[in-house]
Amino acid sequence: MAKTFLQVQKQIEELQKEAERLRRKEADGVRSRIKEAIAVYGFTAAELGFGKTPGPAAKVKKGAAKKTNGTKKAASAAAGVPKFKDEQGNVWSGRGPRPAWFKAALEAGKSAEELLAR
Repeated sequence: MAKTFLQVQKQIEELQKEAERLRRKEADGVRSRIKEAIAVYGFTAAELGFGKTPGPAAKVKKGAAKKTNGTKKAASAAAGVPKFKDEQGNVWSGRGPRPAWFKAALEAGKSAEELLAR
């Protein structure tokens, strides 16, 4: 017996949910490996292509990565400044995982540029 349109739509919906679960699970593993590599090799955001590239005075000699004792470094003053905000007062610095409100706004058709805090 041939499938109906509604049956196929239901199947697509279930497969999309399964795909999203698998994507999240795989992304968690990738994120963990990236964080571990950053911690081991001491990469900076600039070295990974995020933010501004450091000027000549900010360059660090090879092998001069600073070791930490496992404690988190103090956040810079700019880290707490919200980069994105919405009409409900939600804010996000642009660092770390995207918050649910930001993802929902993107899915609703907003662009990241529209959510920039100005």
